[in-house]
Amino acid sequence: MASYELLHPWTDISPADAVALQQQLRSQVRILPPTGPLRTIAGCDISFNKFEETVYAGIVVLDLETLETIDEAGVVSTATFPYVPGLLSFREIPSLLEAWAKLTTEPDVVMFDGQGIAHPRRIGIASHGGLFLNRPTFGCAKSVLVGKYNEPAPERGSWSPMTHYRDVVGAALRTKNRVNPVYVSPGHLIDLETAIALTLRCDGKYRLPEPTRRAHNLVNTLRRNGSPYQQTTQPS
Repeated sequence: MASYELLHPWTDISPADAVALQQQLRSQVRILPPTGPLRTIAGCDISFNKFEETVYAGIVVLDLETLETIDEAGVVSTATFPYVPGLLSFREIPSLLEAWAKLTTEPDVVMFDGQGIAHPRRIGIASHGGLFLNRPTFGCAKSVLVGKYNEPAPERGSWSPMTHYRDVVGAALRTKNRVNPVYVSPGHLIDLETAIALTLRCDGKYRLPEPTRRAHNLVNTLRRNGSPYQQTTQPS
């Protein structure tokens, strides 16, 4: 069973309280190269049905050398926080922590389908989640939340920095030749260069890297077929 630190409760938090909490927690985020070996990587994803509060959350753990799936966990639960842009971590992380607790393998690094410090208050889901997991985390998003960039060269591996108020908050990274870039940003206990290298290392046949792509497939399976796991409520 994978463990994490409960830094704060998730229930009875208003959007204003959530913004204040983000401002408080952002000072704890550390952007620096990982210190230990990275042998396994997890991908995290969340899915919702339109106009519903049911959350489908999944985590898939891969061997970094072979990209073989070695563990996975999913949950179906209910969101207790409304949809508010910039505050999605309060809506999504609780269910991901439920899935995390079901893993039998604790991954060395975690990739989120979302943002790290490429966030208005520098604490997207990958940064916020990293504080709970206390391990290297980063975001690999399909779209931009904040940050301007020049279009990277069309070849795989090309990237350009994303800047927001003069801060470099991430990179627009080309994972395949002549496909739209993905948007990589460090979350916690990792630097941008390592996050880029890991995204490219997790290359498969598609634009999206394998960890989050497989997590996306897992949550879509949960939506279609119902969860093989017991439905739960979010931790308080």
